[in-house]
Amino acid sequence: MTRPPLTPFRLRPRDVLRVGGTGLRYRPVRAVLSALGIAIGIAAMIAVVGISSSSRTALDQELAALGTNLLTVGPGKDHASGRTVALPDTAPAMIRRVGPVESVAAVARLPRAGVYRNEHIPTALSGSIAVYAATQGLPEALHVPLAVGSWPNAAQSELPVVVLGAGTADTLGIHRLRGASTADGPNGVQVVLGGGRFTVVGILAPARLAPELDRGALVGWDVARAGLGFDGHPTTVYARVRDDAVTAVHGVLAPTANPEHPELVSVSRPSDALVAKTASERAFTGLLLGLGSVALLVGGIGVANTMVISVLERRTEIGLRRALGATQGQIRLQFLAESLLLSALGGVAGVLLGIIVTGVYATTQGWPTTVPVWVSAGGTAATLVIGGLAGLYPSVRAARLSPTEALAGT
Repeated sequence: MTRPPLTPFRLRPRDVLRVGGTGLRYRPVRAVLSALGIAIGIAAMIAVVGISSSSRTALDQELAALGTNLLTVGPGKDHASGRTVALPDTAPAMIRRVGPVESVAAVARLPRAGVYRNEHIPTALSGSIAVYAATQGLPEALHVPLAVGSWPNAAQSELPVVVLGAGTADTLGIHRLRGASTADGPNGVQVVLGGGRFTVVGILAPARLAPELDRGALVGWDVARAGLGFDGHPTTVYARVRDDAVTAVHGVLAPTANPEHPELVSVSRPSDALVAKTASERAFTGLLLGLGSVALLVGGIGVANTMVISVLERRTEIGLRRALGATQGQIRLQFLAESLLLSALGGVAGVLLGIIVTGVYATTQGWPTTVPVWVSAGGTAATLVIGGLAGLYPSVRAARLSPTEALAGT
């Protein structure tokens, strides 16, 4: 009676994981150190993409709140003389007549006026605070709320009252509207502006679309004309436009503001500056991604080195398994699975570490934490590819060992 030919036992997926994890269980320190290189590379890549995505999400939310339909009109430069030509004093009224324009506000820089906490501050120590005349409706046009107090109404535009920008309030040490010193008047906190005393009636929140106002002090249009030498020519006109007409209005604002010399008018959209800043950050993100890729490559080389050493150290084990009937394919699969498990261990740890770093940084910046799914999935897939490549040569080398050669230790 003839016996049927012997067939090698097929390894089930559970058996592959068990034999593949043997080397990791018996050499835990080496496994952790090898996986650490992969983890650092993946964590760096995920953190870079996550922080960049969180920044863009925060910007999108901010633009949604501030709006991208704000246009600013300012004085242009005469290229022949090199001088900046002032806007006509009729510019705000003319721009207000454009149909799609929903609201208009204007400010004018008053270069000869300074603002100080009291009369004892030397004139030279202005703190780089600018004084502006401002029209009604400025907070609404810029979508900037008042952190403290209120904006002066039409009846107060002729009174000596002032609204401080966020940075100005910090510089002057004013965070409330009640008298903070004996020099303040009975009606509240006062500052010295243009040689006279002005009562602070409000403090603006940070103005993202007009950051120059953060270091400013804003007074009424009429009081600036009456006592601060203002000639009525605005420095900047802010126009809120219907969302569907931004491009069209952008093209007509210059001739509307200055019909005689439209070429001497500058028109811009402040939100474009925020978008441009994000675009520049993306280039920096690409550089950091490159560095993360290098770290990931180094981690892969570390895994390959670990697997080669593992094969050399376990020649006896390989020979014994081959003598007991393990095929070359099963030996190859064992060491390939070990390499994949080692890389997957580093990849999962790297993904978690990258998400944690992104969350911590985004929280400190006040951003929403955003980690795209594709980067986590891509990072995990990249570790498996690297693990497969790193374990390919060692697994083939292990499979080629003959049982007698491996058991003899040669």
